[in-house]
Amino acid sequence: MRVENCDTFAQNSLLSNAGKIGNVPLPNYNDFNFNTKKAPAMSDEKYRKAIIEQAEKDQSAGKFQSESSGFRSLVKSYVSTVSPDRKNIITGGLTAIFKNKNPQPKTLNLLDYLIGSVKYCKEAADVSYAEFYDNNGEMVASYSNGKWTSYGTKAENARESELWGIYNEAWNNAARGNQENSYAASTGTNIASLDQSI
Repeated sequence: MRVENCDTFAQNSLLSNAGKIGNVPLPNYNDFNFNTKKAPAMSDEKYRKAIIEQAEKDQSAGKFQSESSGFRSLVKSYVSTVSPDRKNIITGGLTAIFKNKNPQPKTLNLLDYLIGSVKYCKEAADVSYAEFYDNNGEMVASYSNGKWTSYGTKAENARESELWGIYNEAWNNAARGNQENSYAASTGTNIASLDQSI
């Protein structure tokens, strides 16, 4: 694990119900925006079907994407299958930070990218800022002034975009179907017979 230090001012310790390492409270991995690697709950084909069903359900309920708890849960499950193991990256990085009493900055090498890395600023026993990287060299999380930020990797962003495409198409199709049914009901027109006559 690559550990890099720079000097900065000390921060006050923050308390967290999720536990902490040193003075750093651990992030909430159940949060919608903070994914960590998980095994798939179903096959990609079953995910696709579940996404379409959720879009149709949300459309009929007048909800769209993150307005729906079902959608948020599905996104988290779908994207987490390609997420880096943020939990172990962060735990390993923080453990390395607090074990290093006098860390010396060093230059980046190929081995650092292969095993992940952490950059941080520490004064005495307090960490005020830290960046956490996966084995591809992508920053996956940062800690600053008591707050965690998760950064989507290329794989996570691609998978999330894929989900949005499936969801949006199904939601729009459901909306068109509801408009046609509403029009037919208000005019007494049979949409099937209109389609056949065209």
